[in-house]
Amino acid sequence: MVPDSLLALAEDVVEAYRKRGWRMAAAECTTGGLFSAVMTTIPGVSAVFDRGFVVYSNESKTEVLKVKQDLMIQYGAVSQEVVRALAQGVLTQTQVNWAIAETGIAGPNGGTPEKPVGTTYLALIHRSGKIQTRTFTFKGDRRSIRVQMVSAMLEWMLELSIETN
Repeated sequence: MVPDSLLALAEDVVEAYRKRGWRMAAAECTTGGLFSAVMTTIPGVSAVFDRGFVVYSNESKTEVLKVKQDLMIQYGAVSQEVVRALAQGVLTQTQVNWAIAETGIAGPNGGTPEKPVGTTYLALIHRSGKIQTRTFTFKGDRRSIRVQMVSAMLEWMLELSIETN
C-alpha cells in the first residue's frame, strides 16, 4: 500500500510538470518500481510520466541503460558515478525533458562502513545535459528506506519545478 504522503507529493509533481509541459522518466534500482507505482496511481499522469526502468541487477543496468561495467567495478553499483550514468541512460532511451535515477542500499544486508544501509544516490538530469546529484543516508527498515527514497525523489522533482518557475 502506498502511503498517502507519497500520493500527495506525486499529485503535486504531476500538476507542476503538466503546467510546464514537462515529461519525465525514471531509472529505479533499490525502489524496484515503487516510484513508478506511485506515479501511475495519479489520474492523468500519462501527460507527464513516460516510463520507468527497473534495473535492479548490474546486468540490467548495462543491457537496458548502457551503464558501463567498468564504472560499476570501479565505483560500485551504489555510487554517484553510476546514478549519473543511469540518469543519462534514461535520456538516451526516451524523449523526456527530465530523468531521475536512484541507487542505494535498502538492507538489511549489503552495507559497509563506507556505504551503510540507507545510503542512497539520486541524479536528476535535464535534456540540456545539466545533471545534479544528491546523497542521503536514510534510517529504518527496508520498506521505510525505500519509501524515503521515493519521497526524496518526488520532493526534489517538486522543488525543481518551483525553482524553474
